[in-house]
Amino acid sequence: MTAATVSKNKVVSLIYVVRNQKGEIFEYRDLPIAYVHGSGADLFPKIEQALDGRQVGDRVTLQLAPADAFGEHDPKLSFTDDIENVPPELRQIGRDFEAHNAKGESMIFTVTGIENNKLTVDANHPLAGQTISFEVTVRDIRDATLEEIHNGRPLGAMPLQ
Repeated sequence: MTAATVSKNKVVSLIYVVRNQKGEIFEYRDLPIAYVHGSGADLFPKIEQALDGRQVGDRVTLQLAPADAFGEHDPKLSFTDDIENVPPELRQIGRDFEAHNAKGESMIFTVTGIENNKLTVDANHPLAGQTISFEVTVRDIRDATLEEIHNGRPLGAMPLQ
């Protein structure tokens, strides 16, 4: 019997480490999470391509430029205002909150700075503008069900973040 390989319409379980541009760990997942290979959902395309043909236990490490990951940092998504205009519960660096733009679209903002009675928030992903490193290890491979193929996600799975 041949070992299963990562290919289209397989549910692949993996663990991973994401490092920022400085090489510091940004995210670490040691409990396997799953995706449907070839669905175009959940994984950056270059990671999915790098996993194609791999087997359980294989480890892939790759660098992703901003264009292939979280995009460039957009200064238009960063705002500074007088701290008095901000509710007290949001006056903490690192605090996340949801707000809507003029079009009614929801965005998640993070408080990134408080200085000279001014508060700065940013809706960019924290890794936007950075070349990042992914280290991905394949933990399991199985055939996807018809429903999983149709939905593009394993049953009961939360989207990868």
